Amino acid sequence: MPNLSNKLDWFTESIIRKMTRVANDCGAINLSQGFPDWEPPLEITEALKEAAIHGPHQYEITWGSNEFRQKLAEKQRKYMGIDINPDENIVVTCGSTEAMMVAMMSVCDKGDKVIVFSPFYENYGADAILCGAEPIYIPLIPPKFNFDKEALKKAFEEKPKALILCNPSNPVGKVFTREELLYISDLAKKYDTFVITDEVYEHIVYKPYKHTYMASLPGMKERTISCSSLSKTYSITGWRLGYVIADKKIIDNCKKVHDFLTVGAAAPLQKAACAGLSLGEEYYDNLINIYDRKKQLFLDGLDAAKLKYFEPQGAYYVLVDISEFGEKNDYKFCQWLANEIGVAAVPGSSFFKEDVSNYIRFHFAKKDETLIEAVNRLKKLKK
Repeated sequence: MPNLSNKLDWFTESIIRKMTRVANDCGAINLSQGFPDWEPPLEITEALKEAAIHGPHQYEITWGSNEFRQKLAEKQRKYMGIDINPDENIVVTCGSTEAMMVAMMSVCDKGDKVIVFSPFYENYGADAILCGAEPIYIPLIPPKFNFDKEALKKAFEEKPKALILCNPSNPVGKVFTREELLYISDLAKKYDTFVITDEVYEHIVYKPYKHTYMASLPGMKERTISCSSLSKTYSITGWRLGYVIADKKIIDNCKKVHDFLTVGAAAPLQKAACAGLSLGEEYYDNLINIYDRKKQLFLDGLDAAKLKYFEPQGAYYVLVDISEFGEKNDYKFCQWLANEIGVAAVPGSSFFKEDVSNYIRFHFAKKDETLIEAVNRLKKLKK
């Protein structure tokens, strides 16, 4: 038999999704894979009922329905502060996972280098490898997870094709400051580098921190490829509706890649999701209030359980330090935690390029009663 592709030897299956299966198998509370356990806004589910009956049920325009792109452009113009043409600057994808892959494949060739901050969402390294690109990992340094400016400058001197920026970040919830983003943007312009952003948590940022869109910075609209999705903002992770926003020349490439990857996102879901994109400012204010309260509830619980953690500035993840428990294998620890304590987490090593095994990641996008029960179980750890 011929050999299989050797690209796949450089990464494993998703550890995050694997931990969900572990949680399901042993009945643990799933604080590993980041999806909420409550319903989407009523406006969206009512619109879905209509779409289920009246359609559309056939293919939409490959890069997104006219209505969806129009509604998305109206919303994102307001928040990103840039002009967005729904016909020239948007591709609708099957989730932000596809959006990131489309972005990478649209700009990267075999042998190109791509800067990735570590820790990182596990897909980024895999995306680079699948594109034939070589990741250059730059550490984010605890406890604030800032980057070393000189180290980043040296990475840019290698003439990378792109830098991947998750902001707010997964897994640590870092919100990059405007000063940090300007430093990155200056290097990107100097070394003629694209910046591919993952901004799925753009509306989940805790005071006093503020989210700044890379594309809004001087001279960056033309070289920024903004990727995001509706999954986390509207609690519809299973709908798989994402998008790429970029300059027309880039989007023309993205359209071609997307067409041959998935053809198009689900037509009835695009129709129903327009109701979410039409929601007013009060929805997003309420969203951050909900997550701010859940964050405090969960962190208070971790304090009560006497666990050490890094407080997130955005998103809904918490990195917890398990050094005191003496287990050198974080994957074994997470298996034990799910089976014996009844709470599922993600081994921190799946996010780091560095040799790190003393962190695990929880998420708190759950109902209050779910979080309270999880915390009560975690209190048993010290015993």
